[in-house]
Amino acid sequence: MDTSGIKTYLLGLQDRIVTALERADGKTFRRDEWTRPDGGGGISALVEEGNLLERGGVNFSHVMGRGLPPSASAHRSELAGRHFEAMGVSLVLHPRNPYAPTVHMNVRFFAAFHGQSDPVWWFGGGMDLTPYYGFEEDARHFHQTCKASLDPFGASYYPRFKKWCDEYFYLKHRAEPRGVGGIFFDDFNEIPLPQAQALWQSVGDHFLPAYLPLIERRRDLPYGERERDFQAYRRGRYVEFNLVYDRGTLFGLQSGGRTESILMSMPPIVRWRYDWHPEAGSPEERLLKDFVNGRDWV
Repeated sequence: MDTSGIKTYLLGLQDRIVTALERADGKTFRRDEWTRPDGGGGISALVEEGNLLERGGVNFSHVMGRGLPPSASAHRSELAGRHFEAMGVSLVLHPRNPYAPTVHMNVRFFAAFHGQSDPVWWFGGGMDLTPYYGFEEDARHFHQTCKASLDPFGASYYPRFKKWCDEYFYLKHRAEPRGVGGIFFDDFNEIPLPQAQALWQSVGDHFLPAYLPLIERRRDLPYGERERDFQAYRRGRYVEFNLVYDRGTLFGLQSGGRTESILMSMPPIVRWRYDWHPEAGSPEERLLKDFVNGRDWV
């Protein structure tokens, strides 16, 4: 199975996104190339203490091995122990300004091999938005762009992948969504590989149009310690999800990936409080009541 075209696309996507973010932030990302002892490696691109981004990472990885880790074979037990190849681009951006939302995006490809039989392959990915203060026009724009990435391939994909995102990025122990959602899909191989790859690439190509307008709108809004404090509190939910539920984090750790790159998604400043609730009628309460609730945006 020739995966060189998929790898070329991913490296180009990483470069395009990093270049656009460097232009928006004004600070150059640090780029680290790494190798994995069991096979493969990647390129991590990270900025910390930027002008716009308090922390942001855009990672490419391409790893292979003799046995799929449990996180990748949990839904396909028949593939456990097979030789595998996995590659993808994953990013998390944490702006400094509390009015600018955190965002996550990833696009990934897996293939599992067994003797001379045809490989089992699938695509996964998506993007989701985590605001700290709610702006309806931002949530609508993000979801409309997600929808635009999928509409050329069929009208059913956006509602299906939107629902999947709402269900996946849900903190069961808190009984609340992580943010305002977006789209998410995994184990996607229900259409021929060329069409599946085209859909997958469209999701990656729509990330910058979905997110850049939002941070440009919000990056210079004035804020104070109250807003920063609430941002740090809500970032705690982000950490809880990534460490407890996220399959990508688990796959990276279980497959012997580079820990620094896997955990670059963690925000730099986070706070937890015991049984805290926002003031009635406050903007903080509005986020929880009107935005973080799985509502439809388009």
